[in-house]
Amino acid sequence: MSNPPQQTASTDDRTGRHFILGTAGHIDHGKTSLIRTLTGTDTDRLPEERRRGMTIELGFAELTIDETHFGIVDVPGHERFVRTMVAGATGIDIALLVVAADDSVMPQTIEHVEILRLLGLERAVVAITKIDVVDETMVELVTDDVRELLAGSPLANAPICPVSSTKGTGIAELRRALVPSRRRSKRNLRRRLFAWLSTAFLPYKAEERS
Repeated sequence: MSNPPQQTASTDDRTGRHFILGTAGHIDHGKTSLIRTLTGTDTDRLPEERRRGMTIELGFAELTIDETHFGIVDVPGHERFVRTMVAGATGIDIALLVVAADDSVMPQTIEHVEILRLLGLERAVVAITKIDVVDETMVELVTDDVRELLAGSPLANAPICPVSSTKGTGIAELRRALVPSRRRSKRNLRRRLFAWLSTAFLPYKAEERS
C-alpha cells in the first residue's frame, strides 16, 4: 500500500493565510457599499436587492491584502432577515462591524454584536462609514458609542476605522486593520449554536414580496 501524500510547508502557509470575513451591522449603514469599495464586487446580485437598495440574500466577494486572502460574506442588516445573517456569520473568522456615522449604534447593530458574541467570535474590525456626511465631532461620538457597546466583550479592543466608501477616505487604514497579526481560527461553539440561534434567537417574520 502506498503512503498517503504528505502536506508541504507551502500548503500549510496557504491555509494559514486564508480567512473568512463576515459583515455585520444595521440596515442602510453601508455594508455592501463598503465591500464594493474594498473589492470591486457588488454583492447585491439579485434584481430585487438592487431595486429596493437593500441586501436580502447572502453576498460573496474576495479580497487579497498582500499575502492574506479573505473570502467575504456580506449579510443583510434588516431585522426580518436575521436568520440569513446568522447563516452567514456562522464559521467566520473575522467580523467587519459597520456603523454609520450619521446614525450611530442602532437595534440591528446591537443584535448582530450579540450574535457574534454567542458565536464565540474573538476578532472584529469596526468601520464607521459615511464620515463624509458628518463632522469630526459626530465621528468621535459614534466611536464612543461603539466602544460602549463592545465594552466587556471579546471584541472590546477591536480597531475602529472611520471611512467613506464614496470618497475612499480611510480605506487604506481599514485594509491594514483587517490583516490579523497572527494566524488563528477559533470556532468554539459556533456550529452547535447555529441550530439554536436560527430558531430561537428572534421570531422570524416572513416578508411579503411584491
